[in-house]
Amino acid sequence: MNALPRTPEDLVRALRAAGIRDERLLDAVRTTPRADFVPTGQGAAAYRDAPVPIGQGQVTTQPSLSAMMIESLELGGGEHVLEVGTGLGFQTALLARLAADVVSIEMRPDIAAQARAHLAGRGVRNVELRVGDGSGGVPDRAPYDAVLVSAAFPEVPAPLVAQLRPGGRLVQPIGPGGHEQVVCFVRRTRAPELEQLRVVTAACFVRLGGRYGYPQDEERDGEGGTNSP
Repeated sequence: MNALPRTPEDLVRALRAAGIRDERLLDAVRTTPRADFVPTGQGAAAYRDAPVPIGQGQVTTQPSLSAMMIESLELGGGEHVLEVGTGLGFQTALLARLAADVVSIEMRPDIAAQARAHLAGRGVRNVELRVGDGSGGVPDRAPYDAVLVSAAFPEVPAPLVAQLRPGGRLVQPIGPGGHEQVVCFVRRTRAPELEQLRVVTAACFVRLGGRYGYPQDEERDGEGGTNSP
């Protein structure tokens, strides 16, 4: 039986094998220990390219999938980013390393509290973490240069489109939840709607809940996705 990967470098190698080429992103993975962003007792699995259960029926997003989504945003370092679905904060920390600042919104207060503690423990200071309905975005901090949505819905919620700056990119799993296409969109100058740039990958994500997603008693937004077989 093969030993479990034990270091961030093992995860970097897995992401390279999955096709990630952005060296800034790979360096962020290398210097942001995923073991600091998983539940107690899950440290041995932190550097595998696999989701980790975080409770309430949720899992963290598979690292290679998260990296594909982040890479598609083509962040240069000066962007104001919105993340919908904080989870335990690992993806948030990567975005914070690659952009000027991040506004991240998570519906579950207990999970948001864990993410806040994880980010503070790593000294990440350029993240504003909100608790609330991510399907409506965070309008008082808009417009955003990039938006990353970590939950699935058949279309991009209208508030997220409206909060994206012209020229900005948005990445979201498009589908009913459980089997979808992760799609990268751009909002063209003077255009009120998004233009699809490309399909990033097939994946399986939790459903996006909220006023502009699925009813909250049916599903709630949160981090959680894995590459499709």
